[in-house]
Order: sequence, then C-alpha cells, then structure tokens
Amino acid sequence: MSALIPVILSGGSGTRLWPLSRESHPKQFLPLLGEHSLLQMTWLRLRGLPGAEAPLVVANEEHRFLVAEQLRLVGARPSALILEPVGRNTAPAIAVAALKAMDAGEDPVLLVLPSDHVIADEAGFRQAVLAAVSAAETGCLVTFGIVPTSAETGYGYIKAAAGEGVRAVLRFVEKPDQATAEAYVASGEYFWNSGMFAFRASRYLEELGKTQPAMVEQARQSLEKATVDADFLRLDRDAFAACPAGSIDYAVMEKTDRAAILPIAVGWNDVGSWSALWSVVEQDGNGNAHRGDVIARDCRNTLAIGDKRLIALIGLTDVVVIDTDDAVLVAHKDRVQEVKEVVASLKKDKRSQATWHRKVYRPWGSYDGIDSGERFQVKRIIVKPGAALSLQKHHHRAEHWVVVKGTAQVTCDDKVFLLAENESTFIPLGSKHRLENPGKQALELIEVQSGSYLGEDDIVRFEDVYGRSKS
Repeated sequence: MSALIPVILSGGSGTRLWPLSRESHPKQFLPLLGEHSLLQMTWLRLRGLPGAEAPLVVANEEHRFLVAEQLRLVGARPSALILEPVGRNTAPAIAVAALKAMDAGEDPVLLVLPSDHVIADEAGFRQAVLAAVSAAETGCLVTFGIVPTSAETGYGYIKAAAGEGVRAVLRFVEKPDQATAEAYVASGEYFWNSGMFAFRASRYLEELGKTQPAMVEQARQSLEKATVDADFLRLDRDAFAACPAGSIDYAVMEKTDRAAILPIAVGWNDVGSWSALWSVVEQDGNGNAHRGDVIARDCRNTLAIGDKRLIALIGLTDVVVIDTDDAVLVAHKDRVQEVKEVVASLKKDKRSQATWHRKVYRPWGSYDGIDSGERFQVKRIIVKPGAALSLQKHHHRAEHWVVVKGTAQVTCDDKVFLLAENESTFIPLGSKHRLENPGKQALELIEVQSGSYLGEDDIVRFEDVYGRSKS
C-alpha cells in the first residue's frame, strides 16, 4: 500500500454561519458540536486510519495562529503547516500540497479534506477511505459522493455509473432547483458533492497541468521560494498571487476522464447554514436545539445559541436566533442562506461586524472591546502565561493599564517594572512599550485608551516574536 498523506484545507471564511462565524474567526475554528472545533474534529477523526502519515495543513496566513493553537490543544503535529498569502481556491492549494508531499521523492496518495465538515460515523468513514485509496493507487481521481437523505438545493450533485463501490463519474451538476433535486434523489444515480478526494499526488498534478499549466508552475514557484517561519511554511507571496484561481472541480474533476466516485453514507454534513447545523445537533422532543441560557415556551423546531444573555422564545416555529456580543441574527430556517447577503452588505458599508468579533484572538491571547465612545475605548486584555505583546508605540493614543489578575511585566521607554493585581500604570502617547506575562497563570487587565484615533492600525512594532509586520 502506498503512503497516505491527509491534506486538511482550512482556508474558508464561513460567512453563512454569521454572526458566530466571521472572516477573522470562521466556522472551522468554532466548537459547534461539543468541546472541539470543526478543525480539531477533522484532525481527530484521522486517528486509527491505517497507513496514514502526519497530515499536511493548508491555511490562510491571517489564521495561522488560530490553526496552530487549535491543533496544539489536541496534540496535533502536522508534517507542514502551509500558509497561503492570498486565497486562490482549492485547486492551487491542493497543488502546493501535492508538490510538498512529493518532496522526499515518493508519490503518496493524498486524502483531501475540508476542515469544516461533520462526519458522525467515523469508523465507516475510515473504512471508505481505504477503499478510495485502493482505487487511487490505480490512477483514479476519487471523490466521495454522499448518499442524499433529502432533495437539497444547496449542494452540487454527481451522477455515478451503475455498480457498487468505486465507479466512474458520469457528470457533475451545479446546485439544482427543488424539482430537479427531487428527480436526482428519486433516480438513485446522483450523490451530493462532498468536496473530499483521494488521488496520487503525481496524478493530480498531471491532470491539473493539462488544463491549468500556469497554476502548477506558479504553485511550484511559490513553494520553491517559500520561507520557514517558526512552525509555518510561508508560500512566496508574489508567486502565489500570480497563480490563477480555481476550484478542483472546475480545474480537474470535471475535465479528467479518470474521475471516480465512492458513494458513502457516514452522517456527513458540511454545516453550510444554520438549518444544517440544527439538523445535526441534539434536539428536544419538540425539535428545539438550544445552547446557552434559553427559555422557550410553545416553540417547535427552533435553533437558539447564546452564551452571554438570556434568550426567551415564545410561540415560534422554524426560527433561528443567534446572539453574540455585538450582533443578533433572527431568521426563519427557510431563509438562512440569505445570511451571506447580510455579510455582503456589512462589507460594503465597511462595518467591522463582517470581519471581527468583539473579542479578538491574538497569538499572545485576546482582547475584548467592552466599551467605546468619542476619543476613548475600553478593552479587557488576556495574556497567556509566558506570552508577550510586541514592543510598540502609537502615534494617536495613550493607554492606562489596570491589572485585574496575575502579574504584568511592563516596558515603558527605558523602564521595566512589574505590576501586581489592583496596580496600574500610564503609557503616554508616543512611548515605546511592551506588555508581558512572566507568570504561570493568565494575566488579565483593563486597558483604557484615549486619543484622537483608536484604530488597530495605529501600531508601530519594533520587536515581535510572532513575525508580524512593523506597521
């Protein structure tokens, strides 16, 4: 059996699960079904897969610390954590992974997996992978088709040849209307397109080279010119930015004559909408799925999520309520696909709620913007044990720090000193400063900013252990 290298793709933005999922913290990083995020669940279901080597992970550069930290928390050690400087869709990302997988001169089978799917029957999934690998070793490019459980219009479909197990793909079709979807399901010949694949690295590159030679060449150059930064492999920005964009379906699978499909029924769900999440979470006897402090009276088939405030529902059916610190979504389950239009409107108006949560995660910890007004802003800052913010200064604001928990080591110009709980200090405008946590417990402090401009881009960095830019 050939070497098997899983490739986990973690570049999506997950706008359909707004307001929980945001551009800076998309759905693969959310613990939607328990204590683990979807990314962590993707990694963990690979345990016990015979012959599988350490996975390759391809991620958005902006999410690098989220990916690294979430994988660390489940004891994961990827063979490489490849950073995309810009998004170019799945075909170039998989091309880079295929080239990297062949570094040692071998030609492994790649198991390509999105990082934001749910699979209930993990044992059945692993068994299906072994069947797909056997077909991939013969030169097939195998996609996993999902046996449909309903006539969904939100998925693409794949028509398969008659037979059992791995078989030929007859055609790929776009998301159909309701009547067409019902006909597809009734025929028994069509399966949902899962976006999961198995093929030899060389076969993928060969097929991609026939239709998109420039894509292969730019992927190769971006990898050859890549730099190693701590645990990350940073693709060359210029070379990857010059790479044509495209999905694996359009660039390869719809054009190759070796496309094959393995239909599977393993409790798969791409969690592509709030109604999709409702269908896979635990429900009460009335079909209600609630998380947080929720009181419901005479409700049916509702989804309510919130972890800060009380949510009270009365006399509602098929309604979704998602409460976050800075936004509330209320929608009928049949209309939740329109959430992406809300996000598009927020982006057009340049509103921060499209991209950021009120609580923002950083490699050193997090900050939560708890209040703001004209010329002031208040944040709750948490710094992990042993972590440090960059040595920096601001042109337009001063800061006042009050330690609530733990011990802070403060650098302010030429002074370095410690602050204990209930102690405070003032950082004047223009002073070079740094905040560190020398202790063994989390450091919590309140920061009050005051000045003419309070944007996050008013930071000049002089030293930074996380390799972030100086401005």
